[in-house]
Amino acid sequence: MQKRIERLQAAVNAALGGRAAVLKEAFGELLLEVKPSVYREAALVLRDSASLGFEQLIDLCGVDYSQYRDGEWTGLRFAAVSQLLSVKHNWRLRLRTFAEDDGFPVVDSLTEVWPSANWYEREAFDLFGIVFTGHTDLRRILTDYGFIGHPFRKDFPIYGNVEMRYDPVQRRVIYQPVTIEPREITPRVIREANYGALGAQQ
Repeated sequence: MQKRIERLQAAVNAALGGRAAVLKEAFGELLLEVKPSVYREAALVLRDSASLGFEQLIDLCGVDYSQYRDGEWTGLRFAAVSQLLSVKHNWRLRLRTFAEDDGFPVVDSLTEVWPSANWYEREAFDLFGIVFTGHTDLRRILTDYGFIGHPFRKDFPIYGNVEMRYDPVQRRVIYQPVTIEPREITPRVIREANYGALGAQQ
């Protein structure tokens, strides 16, 4: 009997034709990667094809691959990854597309295909700086409006760029450069011969 994931792979291949750049099993699910130029078109096929019927987008996130596998990654840096669900056929699919420009990552919005993508795309924009073309309300959702940078990027400083505090003289919250000085924290190594039960038994 053909496995479910193999049946899904055959159905996706038949529906998308040559639009699939990558179609493989990964971590127990099927991964479909498409070029950004056909991203929205592929999403419509996945939703509207009777043989697939992915009527729900249950998650979408940004990914920064710049330090993936200890820096061995040589491909494009930013990707939008969606988790799709077909209730009718009871199967799942991971959809991924990479932004072609690492300096200014842009991909199409899927909000007109699946409205649930709205806040997920705002989150990916806020945390990774991925711009979703066609999104009608693309603005920050988790960080403050005055926040500088995108905190989930691998090159974002741990302490951030600015800090905010209440100024009693101006009687309002102000932003200022970070005053925390970075320091390296080295854990203390315990070398006592009789430390703990293990040391006492020796």
